[in-house]
Amino acid sequence: MREEYDFTGAVKNPYAKKLKKQITINIDSDTVDFFRRQAADSGIPYQTLINLYLTDCAAQNRKLSISWQ
Repeated sequence: MREEYDFTGAVKNPYAKKLKKQITINIDSDTVDFFRRQAADSGIPYQTLINLYLTDCAAQNRKLSISWQ
């Protein structure tokens, strides 16, 4: 390995904004089960499906519609 590296021609990672951030979140077991069933049908891991769904909600600027009865 070299003692020094020259980064003068380096380019920023264009995908850096798309890096994922690990968080802890509490999700109802029924909701997790729903996404696990979807994952079994689609062949996509359930955590990826949850991320895709939340990404779509954010991209569409969806607002929650909650009515307490």
